[in-house]
Amino acid sequence: MGSALIGLAAAVVGVTGTLVASVLSQRLTARVQAEQFTRQQQVAETQWLREQRVVELTRRREGYTNANAAIRRYRTHLLNFLWIVHKDAVTAEARETVEEARRDHHSVLAEAQMVASGAVLAELNDMTKSLSETYRRIMCLEEGDPDPDGSFDEIRGDFARIWEQWEKMLGAMRADLGVEDRPAAPAMSAAATSAP
Repeated sequence: MGSALIGLAAAVVGVTGTLVASVLSQRLTARVQAEQFTRQQQVAETQWLREQRVVELTRRREGYTNANAAIRRYRTHLLNFLWIVHKDAVTAEARETVEEARRDHHSVLAEAQMVASGAVLAELNDMTKSLSETYRRIMCLEEGDPDPDGSFDEIRGDFARIWEQWEKMLGAMRADLGVEDRPAAPAMSAAATSAP
């Protein structure tokens, strides 16, 4: 009977080993698959986050580029209109050109405000206040009711300050976009504010 028990014990151990191996194999396979699934999810999430950062950066770059162009265009039209006022040659067409640049500036600025960082938004708002104040001063001069410090030459001086503000705003935009610093744009010359 001893060998029969040994045979039975060996058979029980063999069957148990086979069953346990099958269960352990399934669990090991399930664990490996779960780890692969988790890795795939992490890779997919990382890729999605990277794509979202690229989309966000692209939106900010486009917003900043458009805002920068609109500000420069508005500034140029304001300066040209100041010279037209100085020459006493204001026409409805000249006034409409300034108003169109102003509307374009407001429209583009509204878009940029939705994507701008806090630092850039502060610079955009400061620039808009300066341009609006200069617009107001030019219109008062054109209507014959200038501010006490609202002569042609004094208003023309506003444009040098606006240029400096623009450089600061541009620096904030470039920093927000991660663009490396390069030498600053040359300072606005007297010739740039002297004639259209």
